[in-house]
Amino acid sequence: MVRAPSLPMATCISRSPEETLRLGEAWAREAAPGWVFALDGELGTGKTLLAQGLARGLGVTEQVTSPTFTLVHEHTGGRLPLCHLDFYRLDDDAQILAAGLEPYLTPQGVTIVEWMDRWRGPRPARGRHARLIDLGTTERRIEYEDFGA
Repeated sequence: MVRAPSLPMATCISRSPEETLRLGEAWAREAAPGWVFALDGELGTGKTLLAQGLARGLGVTEQVTSPTFTLVHEHTGGRLPLCHLDFYRLDDDAQILAAGLEPYLTPQGVTIVEWMDRWRGPRPARGRHARLIDLGTTERRIEYEDFGA
């Protein structure tokens, strides 16, 4: 994702999967229609876990799993409609566009995108970009910044 010059990212440390879930829940309470949560990090750093916390915070009661093979899961029934995307199997903007996923970057509700670094096109209008970094067994550093109005 193309980043505009900005202030340094904020950082928090999650010491357990439950802390990562609670962080997602807290972020979801701040979310408004049109927000995109852009999640980056290596395999196993907790992107899907953070997405599950976001969904839980939005009031989604159905199971939330990574859409690695289907590319997108849509969830309704929460405070806002939620679309959860995974760009892991896509290499670049051309493949993301060919898969028809660009409209999800301007959502009516909230969109979560795992592996957002595969998208080099314009940054979504509003949301939060987070990078998850493995610090050991269950500890993660989560660097994040808000973007847009």
